[in-house]
Parts: sequence; structure tokens; C-alpha cells
Amino acid sequence: MQGPLSDIVVLDLSRALAGPHGAQMLGDLGATVIKVEHPDGGDESRGWGPPFVGPSGDISTYFLSANRNKRSLTLDLKSEEGTELLTRLIRQSDVLVENFRTGVLDRLGFPVERLHELNPRLVILSITGFGHDGPEGGRPGYDQIAQGEAGLMSLTGPSPAEPYRVGASIADLLAGIHGAYGVLAALYERERTGRGKVVRTSLLASVVGVHSYHGTAWTVGGKVPGAGGNHHASIAPYGAFRCADGMIQIAVANDVQWRKLAALLGIDPATPKYAVNRERFTHRDELIADIEKALASHDRAHWLAALAGEGIPAGAIRTLDEVYAWDQTRSQDLVVTVDHPELGVIELPGSPLRFDGEPPAEHLAPPALGQDNQAVLDWLAKREA
Repeated sequence: MQGPLSDIVVLDLSRALAGPHGAQMLGDLGATVIKVEHPDGGDESRGWGPPFVGPSGDISTYFLSANRNKRSLTLDLKSEEGTELLTRLIRQSDVLVENFRTGVLDRLGFPVERLHELNPRLVILSITGFGHDGPEGGRPGYDQIAQGEAGLMSLTGPSPAEPYRVGASIADLLAGIHGAYGVLAALYERERTGRGKVVRTSLLASVVGVHSYHGTAWTVGGKVPGAGGNHHASIAPYGAFRCADGMIQIAVANDVQWRKLAALLGIDPATPKYAVNRERFTHRDELIADIEKALASHDRAHWLAALAGEGIPAGAIRTLDEVYAWDQTRSQDLVVTVDHPELGVIELPGSPLRFDGEPPAEHLAPPALGQDNQAVLDWLAKREA
């Protein structure tokens, strides 16, 4: 693998989604990622589906989503042989990623102190559900539970009475993203200090960390935000609107854009209840009704073209098959091709990062369970020599 982290070795002890996603991001940047899995079934996400694919119908597309650019090594961490091999791997790694429940790694004989005794330069990423300490620090965490506990579901859905989960496992994914950027910061600091440190995040922290203006609405403004459906909590008009054959999205962020939209739709932009954002938001229900009354005269294609012509931000609501077929998606290298040992050549969602002056990276397919056992052992012996 080529990339900014091509000299970094990541030991990935994590499973499911949060930790594997973070380790995959490091692999996308060129790191050598060794995914340690139990010989009996491996990462539990290998069994999560449907959909399942492959000649035997037993390969989880869920697992494929979070494990590209990794090597799979099977290891029983509770065995004497597994403990010995893990010890050797720790000595040769730059980063260790784990998302065990609090205390599990300690019970396996690898508390933080022991890890840094084996390798003082080791950066340790620890992802938990609700934090490693505090009154509920040992609590197990799963994405939907964290979405509810961290307030995200209260902001999502058609109304405060109907909280919805975000369709993607966003708490897991954000924890992986936050963890990966914490690792990069710790690696940078290691260049000065010569020592690694522990980077901690959680599903709870990662969701609270992106509350943004919803958070300050309460902490500063004293207002508890609630679900507003497909419309913005502070800006109007900004959301999804019905036209003759379905829905489009329109985002008006300032009064200049508003005046253009109003002229296009035949609405008086200077009427007091719509003249500025504060008033537009106060009268949002009336504004939505007036906009949709105007939009009903034409179909989506007409309005998207007309809005684009006026420079008004707008867009379609695409299904995933449409997203991956879209030329713009592919132009950004957001679809990558890999050669899977059982599936052959397949396409996967790609990394969101691009680096100027570098060609698109070549990626490794998510590994079959234990496919790299001998290769990793050979690599380890060579490193130790």
C-alpha cells in the first residue's frame, strides 16, 4: 500500500463496525493493517446480513464495508499461543485498535501499562459505547442505543413524537472517524516525544461531538431542539419540498438566495413574514405551503433545471443505486475496484479523501478469514530478525 501512512503498522483487534471502520480509514491512508480474528467464525459482522453473496451465499456485504485494506490473522487471544503471538505483534506495531468492553483487554493480560511496557511507542485507540469511566463507563454500546442515549434520535424524524434512528449506523461510523483522527494526532505527537499514548472515544462522545448548533441551542440558548422532519432547525426555506411528481430539496441560506427563489416561484420576497430568515422561520409552515403550491405546477426535472439556472442550491433525493451510478460519485473516486479471493472483481464504497498529485490508490479486498496467516507470520519473523 502507498500513502501517507505507508510506514505505519496497525494491529486491529476490533470487531463489528466502529473500530473496523477507523482501522480501515488508516488502511486507506496506506497503513499495513493486521486484523486479528478468532479462528471460530472471526469478526461477528461476517455473519451479519442479509445480503449475503458468494458461491456459497455466506459472505456478508456488511463485513465487506468495513474491512478493505486489511490482512486477516486468526488468533485465540485466550490461549497461551495466542498471547505469545499477540505480544510479538504488539512489539512490532505502531497502533493498536480495540473496541472491547472496558476491562476485557486487562483480563486478557494486556492492560495499558503492559502494552506500553512492551512497546513504549505504541498508540492505542480504545473505542467504547459510553466512555471508559464514569457511572456508566462499563456499559455495552450498540449504534441504535447510542443514537437514542446521545440525543440524535430526538432530532430525527417527522416530529418530536416520532423519534427515528439515522438510517446509517452513524454513531459507530463517527466513532471510527473520530478515533482515526485521534490516532493521527497521537502519531504526530510521537514524533516529538518518542512515546505513544492512549486515544479514547466512544459512541456517546462521537454523537455528542457533532451536536453542533443543536447543542448550543440548549447549552447557550436554553431551548431543547426537537425533530423537524426534512426541514432545517434554524433556516427557512431549507428542506425537502413536493412538486408535481415527487420531492426535491432546496436550501436557501441567505436573503439573496431567497429573493431569487421567491421571484422564480412568484412569491413576494418582501412580504414582512418572509423578508428575513427570522420571520421566514417563524412562519415556516405557511412558507412551505406557498412554495409547494408553486412547485406543484411542474415536475422535478423542470424545477431542478430552473433552480440551477438561478444558482439556487437544490438537489434530487437519490436512491443508493442512483448514487453509485452517478458520474459525479465516480469522478471523486468514491467507488473502488478490488479483487476478492472468492467474489472476484467487485466494487466497494471508496475513501472520502483524495490527495492532490497522487493517482487513485490501489486497494486490497476485505480478507477471507485467516487468509493471511502465513504471510503475517513471515512478515513478523522478518521484522524481528
